[in-house]
Amino acid sequence: MTYQETLDFLYSQVPMFQNQGAGAYKPGLDTTLALARHWGNPHKRISKCIHIGGTNGKGSTAHTIAAILQSAGYRTALYTSPHLLDFRERIRIDGKPIEKDFVVDFVAEYLRNPELTQLAPTFFELTTIMALKYFADADVDVAVIEVGLGGRLDCTNIITPCLSIITNISLDHTALLGHTEPEIAHEKAGIIKAGIPVVIGRAQGEVKDVFNSTAEAKEAPIYFASECDSYSNAQHSGRFIEYSDTEFGTVKGELTGACQKENAATILTALSILKNNFKRIDSDAVCRGFASVCSLTGLAGRWMEVASDPVRVICDTGHNIGGWQHLGPSLCELAQNQALHMVIGFVNDKDIASIMELLPKNATYYFASPSVKRGRPSTETQAEAIRHGLNGAAFETVKEGYEAAIKAATPGSTVFVGGSTFIVADFLAIINPEE
Repeated sequence: MTYQETLDFLYSQVPMFQNQGAGAYKPGLDTTLALARHWGNPHKRISKCIHIGGTNGKGSTAHTIAAILQSAGYRTALYTSPHLLDFRERIRIDGKPIEKDFVVDFVAEYLRNPELTQLAPTFFELTTIMALKYFADADVDVAVIEVGLGGRLDCTNIITPCLSIITNISLDHTALLGHTEPEIAHEKAGIIKAGIPVVIGRAQGEVKDVFNSTAEAKEAPIYFASECDSYSNAQHSGRFIEYSDTEFGTVKGELTGACQKENAATILTALSILKNNFKRIDSDAVCRGFASVCSLTGLAGRWMEVASDPVRVICDTGHNIGGWQHLGPSLCELAQNQALHMVIGFVNDKDIASIMELLPKNATYYFASPSVKRGRPSTETQAEAIRHGLNGAAFETVKEGYEAAIKAATPGSTVFVGGSTFIVADFLAIINPEE
C-alpha cells in the first residue's frame, strides 16, 4: 500500500476513537501486550520513559518537557494524540515526524499476520506499538509518552517510566472513566507505578486523597506542583509569559493561554526530579525549551495566534469543561474590549451545556460541525447556545463559518476558532492546505 492507502486503512478499518467515540475504546492491556510481544516488546527496549496523563494540559506538558530534553542534547521521542493535520504528528523524534515508510511497513507486517489481525486491535493500540517500536529501533535516550484516555487501562500503561505526571482532573469521558472527579482520578492514578515518583499538577479534596492513597500503596514518592513554589510570579511579557525566580532562573514561556501558568508549575516540579536522571538539564535547556516548544516539537493549537492584522485570529484546542474554565474568562475579557467573533463546534460526547455557561454573551457566534463521524451537527450546537443566550448562525463546515466570521470582522477585532480539537484541525487544514 501507499502511505495514503495505509492511512485510509487505519482510519476506516481499525476502530478509531477520534471518529467513533466510545465504540472504539477497548479498556485493558491484553491486546497491547500481545502486539508488543510480536514486535519484540519494544517498551522494554526504551531506556527511559516519562508518562503523562491528566484531563487537560498533558499535551502542552509533554511537548514542553520533550523540547527541554531535546535542548539538553538528549535524543527525545514524543508520542501524543490526537493529530491535527497529519497522522505522523503523533510520533516524533527530536521534533521530526515518523517516516512514512515506517508507517507503511509496520501496517503491512500487521496485515500479513493473521494472529495479529485476529486480535482486532483498536487504532490507538496499533499505533501505540508502532510508536514504541519506532522509538526502540531508533535507540532514543528518552521517550515522553502521553496517555490516550484514562490511565489504568490505557494501552500506554505497559511502559515503566522513570517519572509519572498527572496534570489535573476534571469531568471528561464520564461514560468511560466515571461520573465524579474522584472516580476519574482513580483511573488516572492507574499510571502510578511502584516506587516511581509521580508529580500531580492540581488536586484537592477527595481527588488529592485518591492520589495520596494510591502513591502510598505503591510506595511512590508524590509531589504536588501547587505546593512546590516553582516560581514566584508569572506575568505576560510581550508574546511570552515570564516566570520569575524558578530553579533555572527567569524563564520565558512561548505558550500563553490561561492554563499555561498551571502547566508551567507542573513542568518545573517535574524538572526538579528529572534532572537527577538527566544531568544535562540546565538553565539554557529549560529556557530554550519553554521559549521554543512549538518550533522544536511541532506543537500547534494552544492559544495559537495565526494572524494579527487587520484582524487577530486565535485558535485553541480546549475541548472540555476543564479547558473552558480557563478559556472562558480569557474570551469574556477579550469581548469586553473589542468585537469578538467565535467559530465553535463540538463532538457528541461533551457536556456543552456547562461549556455554554462560560462563553461570552456579547460575542458573535458561528456554529460549525466538526468533520468527524462523532461531530455534533452545528444546528444542535446552535439550539443549545440559544438556550444559554448566545446568538449566531449555523454552518455546515468550519470553512464556511470561518469565512463568514472573517467577512464580518472589522479591523482590530478578534476571531476565535475552537470548541473541539477537530474544529481546530479543520481550521488548520484551511489555512495550511498543503498539509
